[in-house]
Amino acid sequence: MAEKKPGRSVHSRLSGLDIKLSKSLSYILRHGAEKEGIRLDEGGFAFVDDILARPHLKRFTFTDVERVVADNDKQRFSLIIDKDTGRSKIRANQGHTLEIPDLELIPLTKPKEVPIAVHGTYLRSWEMIRVQGLSRMKRNHIHLAPGEPGESGVISGMRSSCEVLIGIDTAKALEAGIKFFKSANNVILSPGNEKGLIPPEFFRTAVRLKGQTREQLEF
Repeated sequence: MAEKKPGRSVHSRLSGLDIKLSKSLSYILRHGAEKEGIRLDEGGFAFVDDILARPHLKRFTFTDVERVVADNDKQRFSLIIDKDTGRSKIRANQGHTLEIPDLELIPLTKPKEVPIAVHGTYLRSWEMIRVQGLSRMKRNHIHLAPGEPGESGVISGMRSSCEVLIGIDTAKALEAGIKFFKSANNVILSPGNEKGLIPPEFFRTAVRLKGQTREQLEF
């Protein structure tokens, strides 16, 4: 589940107006492009100059966008040059509620690539998750990481303030027909089953983080 909790910003390397710009880019590229009058191509990219032409973003420059993309801890954005026009384009790498036909997600077909995919959540949500399973909610995918925070290759996929880590048995889930994909910033994404869920039967582990200690949770 995509729960939110007050705490340290995920934009920890950004500050001030850069955070405002990063949040605006996330909203437009993941959720609000149509409302903002911004066209996304099939890969989820939008022209940077079109975005910066929005009235509430005119104070920002392309240099600001470059800095936000480069300094975002989670590598949430990709910035490229359009080969036909020479104009710069940007997209969000994951987290969409918009349908993006060609987001360049890599299917995860071999469980040994990511034997256990980890989802971070909060204690207040655990009881519902324990019974219902993980839900993609309004997003297109459930977000997971290829390991726990701090492990090699894990840069995104959960908030640093998460209190509960749930390990998903990818081999068992794949065998049951649940699909997994890897995003450009190494987040593991799953649409879940036909109900948008990864049921508890696919949980391998569940631990509560309490400072430096770990408590096993029953499920």
